[in-house]
Amino acid sequence: MDLAHLPLDLAGLLALAAGLGWAAGLRLYTVVFVVGLAGHLGIADLPPGLRVLQHPWVFGAAGVMLFIEFFADKIPLLDTAWDTVHTFIRIPAGAALAAMVFGGQGLEWQTAMAIMGGTLAAGTHFTKAGTRAMINASPEPFSNAAASFSEDIVVLAGLWLMFAHPWLMLALLLLLVIATAWLLPRLWRGITGILGGLSLPGTRPGTN
Repeated sequence: MDLAHLPLDLAGLLALAAGLGWAAGLRLYTVVFVVGLAGHLGIADLPPGLRVLQHPWVFGAAGVMLFIEFFADKIPLLDTAWDTVHTFIRIPAGAALAAMVFGGQGLEWQTAMAIMGGTLAAGTHFTKAGTRAMINASPEPFSNAAASFSEDIVVLAGLWLMFAHPWLMLALLLLLVIATAWLLPRLWRGITGILGGLSLPGTRPGTN
């Protein structure tokens, strides 16, 4: 499918803004690299506000960070440290990318999209970070790598759907928001339970 000739109507712009915010919470550097490279090669027709991503320096820098993140994200405990640092990067970046989709459409649209994109990025980021923290409590290392590869595939599939099938992407994002709202409190309880277990002092025989 030639994504460069697909028209971006309002639904397409909304799917792109929401999708970029959502995906940035999982794989920010993949998003910037793939979208920028696709625009640079003419595979996808980016809205004007996103065309800065087409510059070789921009998607090239994202590619370097993508290479680092690809390995860091698959190493237990290092992935949690990486996620912790990126709490301060992915969420504002998701807001910025969503706002950039509506560049030139008015400050009201850009502000609304920034709020939506940042919220979606926060939801996916904290779900990802919480899930990884739970997985890292297990002694075996393979679940971590499997989860990381799954996230790679999901983000790439989502990037394609944003351009090729925007209505389907919007419907899937709605389901993902519902799933995230259901999952996050359970992840939080699981993590606090693990931390509480680690912080309890050991009891000595014969003591109360």
